[in-house]
Amino acid sequence: MQFKDYYETLGVEPTAGEAEIKTAYRRLARKYHPDVSKEAGAEDRFKAINEAYEVLRDKEKRAAYDQLKSQGYRPGEEFRPPPDFGAGGFGGQGFRFEQDFGGGGFSDFFESLFGGGRPRGRPEPPGDTRAKLAIPLELAFTGGKQRIEVDGRKLDVGIPAGIQPGQVIRLAGQGRRGADLKLEVDYRPHAEFEVDGRNVLYTLPLAPWQAALGTTVSVPTLGGTVELRVPADSDTGRKLRLRGRGLPGKPAAGDQIVELEVRAPKASTDAQKALYQQMAEAFDFDPRRA
Repeated sequence: MQFKDYYETLGVEPTAGEAEIKTAYRRLARKYHPDVSKEAGAEDRFKAINEAYEVLRDKEKRAAYDQLKSQGYRPGEEFRPPPDFGAGGFGGQGFRFEQDFGGGGFSDFFESLFGGGRPRGRPEPPGDTRAKLAIPLELAFTGGKQRIEVDGRKLDVGIPAGIQPGQVIRLAGQGRRGADLKLEVDYRPHAEFEVDGRNVLYTLPLAPWQAALGTTVSVPTLGGTVELRVPADSDTGRKLRLRGRGLPGKPAAGDQIVELEVRAPKASTDAQKALYQQMAEAFDFDPRRA
């Protein structure tokens, strides 16, 4: 298998912080999402972006990957897990879950580091079997079934609507040697949404004239598209709330928080540059003093 440079995949430096990594992921995920992108190879690129983000957004996975990368591996080079990997994870970095279900089609490289079965050479532990179940955010919203495979057996796992990361689903008698199987739920990375508790976060790009004059735009939510009125004189960072459009829960569902992001179009023609010049002359505006 080949070594993967997850920082290169997201177009960020190894020193990038959480916010920069999240911004890069959102930008690339929107660009290469199979439902909207017409570019050749968009689906494979989208999977690679998700895999990179899955590692770099997780502090433990990122630290372990950084330790491995520091040994001088280059992207595309042939890679074999370090000799001590089977004794509890490379560099002494172990991972608590014996198996990941629903990981989203990650590569062999990812699975060799973070997925797959129990580390070689360890005795089979007694008691319940624990595993991690990554589910789509849409499934957490609607509830339903997710199929997993355990030791060659296919199981349909019932997912309650509104289930939260860290909650555990117990499947009686489905673990090793008749023990229970405990599945700790996590959300797969989403191309458009982030989650804060039961609130869903969404960034809405706007043209400058839409933000200045106000507009009504179609906004995706987990329950379908809705129309959102953007007030005049809005600016980047302003947050608008769609009540009840977050994840289900008691006593009430969460909201969807829409954060505005004003983007200036590139002036490619003389006419467009002239319009920008007119704006510069018409507005007495210095953004550094606003």
